[in-house]
Amino acid sequence: MTLQYVPIIDLGPYFSGSPEGKAAVAKAVNQACRDIGFLVITQHQIPVELIERVSQLTTEFFDLPMEEKRKANRPRPDMVRGYSAVAEESLSYSMEEAAPGDLKESFSIGPLNVPDEPYYSEAMAGPHFAPNVWPTALPGFDAAYAEYFDAMGDLARSLMRIFALALELPENFFDDKIDKHISMFRSLRYPHLKEGIEEGQLRAGAHTDYGSLTIVKPDGALGGLQVCNREGEWVDVPYVEDGFVVNIGDLMMQWTNDQWISTLHRVVNPPEDVEGDQQRQSLVFFHQPNYDVMVECLPSCLAAGEQPRYAPVSSGDHLQSKFVRQTTFGGSKVA
Repeated sequence: MTLQYVPIIDLGPYFSGSPEGKAAVAKAVNQACRDIGFLVITQHQIPVELIERVSQLTTEFFDLPMEEKRKANRPRPDMVRGYSAVAEESLSYSMEEAAPGDLKESFSIGPLNVPDEPYYSEAMAGPHFAPNVWPTALPGFDAAYAEYFDAMGDLARSLMRIFALALELPENFFDDKIDKHISMFRSLRYPHLKEGIEEGQLRAGAHTDYGSLTIVKPDGALGGLQVCNREGEWVDVPYVEDGFVVNIGDLMMQWTNDQWISTLHRVVNPPEDVEGDQQRQSLVFFHQPNYDVMVECLPSCLAAGEQPRYAPVSSGDHLQSKFVRQTTFGGSKVA
């Protein structure tokens, strides 16, 4: 029976360490990734205090005057760093579909404490280890974001280990492919606009994610995340107060030769007749393998006589091409 909705999966049995617990979680995750590409996780080991602290500082940042936020502007279209205002990006363009700018503003960081070694230089790595840009008006903001980035990296490693078990690979199969990951942490605010919305303009247009997996901490505001299931129906992702939403990205779909699906999803606007302010805020961690990892069909995902559906692609090249289309509205200029 194919799942048509997003399941809620308790990771507690995996973290308990028992073979039976790990196997049970891996089985449930495998079904979710095959059928709908999304799941909601609980018992994820991330402290509530950290989530609340980062959420509060994020609210304070987005509440700053525009000229203050602009001091932390994104340096270049190919750098996922700093601030981006409402309608300055369109996710649909990453799918090569024209659409108005998304009704969100964002703040983004990448890897921290980057070693001073050639591997991490712009000459070799491109923009993937670019310096972060920080607001100056919020004490404790950069330290909290750095702590959250590290915590999400740890959770992503655990999820990739669960993925390995689900794909009948050694549990640590992905470890050396994500030990210098080029992930991004983006905080997003979706304002509740009552007027001035263009035809077809959404909080975030329909798109798939680019990397291995995404971890989202949404709030409960109306006008939320929807997923397109295999029947072509848009279904709401359930809001679980202490849970994270997880979805797989395009690279994981390619790694599995389409056994797992990177699902089209969007963030819709609140109903027109809704009462009160339905401004929405999300904390989103986009996990991306090491830039030089070649993503090609996993041995356990290729049946006898089958051919890989995708040519091998490096993690870094795939990410950069997708993000530039998103930030330049379909163009490719990065200067």
